[in-house]
Amino acid sequence: MTPVVIASVVEGDGEVKALPKLLHRIADELGVWDLRVLKPMRVPRSQLVRTGGIEGAVLQQAALMPRSSDSGGGGVLVLLDADDDCPAALGPELLARAQQARADVPVSVVLPCREYESWFLAAASSLAGVHGFPDGMACPESPDEKPRDAKGWLTHQRGTQHPRYKPVIDQAPLTSAMDLSLARANSPSFDKLYRDVSRLLAAGTESR
Repeated sequence: MTPVVIASVVEGDGEVKALPKLLHRIADELGVWDLRVLKPMRVPRSQLVRTGGIEGAVLQQAALMPRSSDSGGGGVLVLLDADDDCPAALGPELLARAQQARADVPVSVVLPCREYESWFLAAASSLAGVHGFPDGMACPESPDEKPRDAKGWLTHQRGTQHPRYKPVIDQAPLTSAMDLSLARANSPSFDKLYRDVSRLLAAGTESR
């Protein structure tokens, strides 16, 4: 059976390890057992948003994907933090630019509201008692909107007896541990990611 292939573009070193784990978890939930995730391409956010940035990154990643006759499909996923930009405004703009670069390849652009770590806050209660977090840790109100410093919130929850939160160390294991359904329920931006990945996986399975 030909695999479903997803290439991706991320902005941080932590996401290079974390995103493939997240994609495989979503695929497993959807019953897609033959997903192949190419190593994410890391591009700084400032470079992605400037003219030609996301276009060039999508062209490079799309070129790594197998020819349609050899593959079960899939597409290219671009993941970058919204920071202080409005995801509802910046996301569609970047998506339009990415689709113009390779109109023949399914492309998705997802912007976590502020930062990737907001998704951990959305699923915080499922991380209670693991990875240095206290028992009974609860999800903050409106995790997609506040607190502004999600990394700082995670460090504070661990307390002084545990190491500070570091994306390159912690993103992958927390991605493996968090409850995806809880993250979807509490974070619209994570729910968008889940739906977009579902669409990319469906594009692959329908092409077989």
